[in-house]
Amino acid sequence: MYDPTVARLTYRALLGRRRAAILFVLPVLLVAISVAVRAFAGADDGVASGVLGGFALATMVPLIGVIAGTGAIGPEIDDGSIVYLLAKPVKRPTIILTKLIVAVAVTMLFSALPTFVAGLVLNGNGGQIAVAYTIAALVASIAYSALFLLLGTVSRHAVVFGLVYALVWEALFGSLVPGARTLSVQQWSLSLAEKVAGDGLVTADVGLPLATVLLVAVTVGATWYAGQKLRALKLAGEE
Repeated sequence: MYDPTVARLTYRALLGRRRAAILFVLPVLLVAISVAVRAFAGADDGVASGVLGGFALATMVPLIGVIAGTGAIGPEIDDGSIVYLLAKPVKRPTIILTKLIVAVAVTMLFSALPTFVAGLVLNGNGGQIAVAYTIAALVASIAYSALFLLLGTVSRHAVVFGLVYALVWEALFGSLVPGARTLSVQQWSLSLAEKVAGDGLVTADVGLPLATVLLVAVTVGATWYAGQKLRALKLAGEE
């Protein structure tokens, strides 16, 4: 269920000059903010949790997920070059799974690693905050990549829909409407961070058992449906 050729082409598309430059901006900004906060506020567990939760997990991770998830397949569908890939003797679910693996790897690299570095800068991993938010970023990377890869498969406006979900639903409605938090990848991943971090340093609105079920269900469901949608694409001459 993994094709090296598809993976190589996807990595090349995601890490091209323009897209790679965009991917680097948010991690660099997070680390820069962390250095400034540490210099002015010192090592404070509450401040560290606020920066990692408010910027890293709530903003950086979903935005990088949008770039990597939609970019893994969306441009190929938009410009029609996907037909050359579909003409190869590779099963279409294999194409989706391979692209998902690449998108997850890229999202983790550009979100989880900077989150850990920022946590160390902010308070030296006091209260296990750096580790807690890094685990949350890793888990969220998987779910976001699956969701946004699905969007890239079904819509030509995947980036717009992805930004609406990440910035409007999770950031806006998630902060104003308590019920919306149940359907938030951010809250699901926070439940894991809450389990790892010291008492009271991280809070989540979804219990860990429910969050685990929802994370698995969304990841598997989105991946399966993306495979079905790609399978439904017909090439010229196919019956």
